[in-house]
Amino acid sequence: MASLAMKITLERIALYQFTPEHCTQARDLLGWDMEQLAQASGVSVQAIQRFEAGFELRDVTRLALAFCLEAEGLVFFPGFSPGRGMNIRGATPNPKERSDYAMIE
Repeated sequence: MASLAMKITLERIALYQFTPEHCTQARDLLGWDMEQLAQASGVSVQAIQRFEAGFELRDVTRLALAFCLEAEGLVFFPGFSPGRGMNIRGATPNPKERSDYAMIE
């Protein structure tokens, strides 16, 4: 039960820390366009456009974006631009393990 509570807590932290501005800034930092992020994350270009415009997405979709960008070595903290991190892979739990992963946008 403790591991489930920890997983939920980590997901909530990731959702709070990863903002639409972070998504745009992270793409710029990596030199990626929306198509590249869509291909790497499994999230549709339309969903990325909506998110970066400030619209809400399903939690699983936001987690997929955060997970993908963290896998590229980026870290996210509220109020700060994304930065390069060391050994941060896994800070956001892999959304593919979620029961609602099939609902990714």
